[in-house]
Amino acid sequence: MTAGRLAGRAGLVTGAGSGIGAACALRLAAEGARVGVLDVRGDAAEATAALVRQRGGDALALECDVSAEKQVAAAVGALVAAYGRVDVLHSNAAALGAEVYGRDRELAGLDVAVWDRTMEVNLRGAMLMVKHAVPAMPDGGSIVLTSSVSAFTGDEAHAAYGASKAALVGFARYVATMYGARGIRCNAVAPALVLTPAAERALSPAQLADKAAERLLPWPCTVEDVAHLVAFLACDESRCLTGQTLILDSGTLAHRPQHAIQRSRLLP
Repeated sequence: MTAGRLAGRAGLVTGAGSGIGAACALRLAAEGARVGVLDVRGDAAEATAALVRQRGGDALALECDVSAEKQVAAAVGALVAAYGRVDVLHSNAAALGAEVYGRDRELAGLDVAVWDRTMEVNLRGAMLMVKHAVPAMPDGGSIVLTSSVSAFTGDEAHAAYGASKAALVGFARYVATMYGARGIRCNAVAPALVLTPAAERALSPAQLADKAAERLLPWPCTVEDVAHLVAFLACDESRCLTGQTLILDSGTLAHRPQHAIQRSRLLP
């Protein structure tokens, strides 16, 4: 693998067993970073790490539930033991399974356990990763949190998810403020719907059409689009960016959603 913008650095990506996290781990490795591939599913973490190695990179698979502090401390310790330090942390893990996200529906009937688990993984998990990664960043570094456009809009479901992602926007500013003097930057990325195979299976043709109508650009975001942005935020080209949230949505939030307007015209 040729040297890139992150040559010689050590990165850690959570939720890296599939989707956005896997794409970001592969991209950081393509930029020359040695990458810790962390996921609650050990086999998925190893699959992504193996793909990094197949492409000529250096990767360490780490099985970890980011909401469990002892597991987070052990995972960061394993990365430091292997690579000496942490230069890049991409905190991407989120509770998106059917048992949590799939049950995050209308508030009046919400199981509080769904709310709590969402916050444990999406928000507490990010805090724990930062808590344990920062001491391993002696020469500064870059932290990138995965938020969502759900942080900036309301919806008829997924209030727990949206609230957790909104909290990450504020959390990024606090981390940036606390550690900027040490050369540690913290930013967030906020993607709209990313058309992964899982997302396409979960949405009906009508829902996919609605999402397409919301976009100003004729193409949706892909996992590679998110990975490009994360790699930029991880490298020195973004050295003056900190405490920011960058929205990646093909123009979805830049205008009034047309499908909602059309729906309102049909109401009595």
